[in-house]
Amino acid sequence: MAALMIQGCGSDVGKSTLVAGLCRLFTDRGLVVRPFKSQNMSNNASVTADGGEIGRAQALQAQACRTPPSVHMNPVLLKPQSETGAQLIVRGRLAGTRSAASYQQRKAELLEICLESFHKLEAECDLVLVEGAGSPAETNLRRGDIANMGFARAANVPVVLTGDIDRGHVIAALVGAHAVLDEEDRAMIKGFLINKFRGDPALFETGRSEITRRTGWRDFGMAPHLPAASRLPAEDAMVLDRPRATASGRRKLIVVPRLARIANFDDFDPLQHEPAVEFRFIPPGAALPGDADLIILPGSKATLADLAMLRREGWDIDIAAHVRRGGRVLGLCGGYQMLGRRIADPGGIEGPPGEAAGLGLLDVETTLNGDKILTATTGHLTEGNAPFEGYEIHIGRTQGPDTARPFLHTPAGPQGAVSADGRISGCYVHGLFQQGTARAAILQSLGAASTLADHGAIVETALDDIAAVLAERLDIAGLAATAGLPAHLLERIT
Repeated sequence: MAALMIQGCGSDVGKSTLVAGLCRLFTDRGLVVRPFKSQNMSNNASVTADGGEIGRAQALQAQACRTPPSVHMNPVLLKPQSETGAQLIVRGRLAGTRSAASYQQRKAELLEICLESFHKLEAECDLVLVEGAGSPAETNLRRGDIANMGFARAANVPVVLTGDIDRGHVIAALVGAHAVLDEEDRAMIKGFLINKFRGDPALFETGRSEITRRTGWRDFGMAPHLPAASRLPAEDAMVLDRPRATASGRRKLIVVPRLARIANFDDFDPLQHEPAVEFRFIPPGAALPGDADLIILPGSKATLADLAMLRREGWDIDIAAHVRRGGRVLGLCGGYQMLGRRIADPGGIEGPPGEAAGLGLLDVETTLNGDKILTATTGHLTEGNAPFEGYEIHIGRTQGPDTARPFLHTPAGPQGAVSADGRISGCYVHGLFQQGTARAAILQSLGAASTLADHGAIVETALDDIAAVLAERLDIAGLAATAGLPAHLLERIT
């Protein structure tokens, strides 16, 4: 059936958001739509309905399509563990740890897997919206590429190239891509989009005309800066570098140290919409605030390495002082493991084999072994009996006396641990803050009230808002025709 690929002039130009918005737009016009990204690199992952894991962006795009996420929507996922190595996830399952060099050697095999997944999705829907990765103009990466033009040509999917005007030099970015691509790759690009424009669109009409004149590509429109995108879960850790607005007045301060391999940091999105909470990611080089009400240790893709980083930053000293002052600490997944007395990785699952003393705030120990746990889960918090829905995505088993005081209960049994004084707790479940009832119970322990809003509803509204703007600003009929939609489906679009 029909397919269209959105590539970009670089990372973080808004490809994921554009694809999510278009997924919702075309779905709401009566099409069966599926998202696809052959190769993703992210430590923000989601558990799929078919028992695997994919990049968070593709799970969001599946939500935009009103369909359960599938491993076929992101058949190759790289989860960085170091500067040169990453876990390789193939169709949702761990396929080992690979260096950049060894990964390159597998790309031909992986391309075939990606094509199989793409064709499976293609057979079950009217339209596949494909997201690229990085930029096709990075010609040094073209050989063996499976994420951009390598996939587009293998699957014969037309491409629309996106430029981010918010960064500046967007004319040079698009025209430069046209200049450096080889002839066959250039032929796959059928047009361009401008993204993140602020101000009067008429001010850039001559710029768009210049791009068309120099490239011959069709102009599919210009999307404005989308405030609603801030209400969507982010996948790329680059967003953590951006300054966040904080309101004046005393609110409960919740902080998360930004670990080098922080994972699933979208866990904390709901806290940023709570009026009674001031939420901050604390970057390397800064101390954890002495007036924090709650410190949360987040998930990590390399727990031992991030524990060592935490100590190098002096954050262990800040946490100890926080606890002496009567503060609370919550650990999620890898952060839960760090709170214990010891972490051991005898098989080198997350890096070189080894072990290290934990922070010693919970009387538990963790061994990284066994199969990776990938499961959606429900249950209730021990304190307040508040229900939650979430997911587990981890390697490792944690045991010890403090697990006799579980943080939560699931159908599979009690999980997590709480210290004897009740101020230190941890568990393996991600997504605890998504539902209003569970979030309210956790905030109540700090003396803060919650809006009780379901964060899922916030995301749904954001997807609707983005789709409405794209419908107004982009050439939707032109995009649909370029994708190859048959005439009877084009009628639904126009």
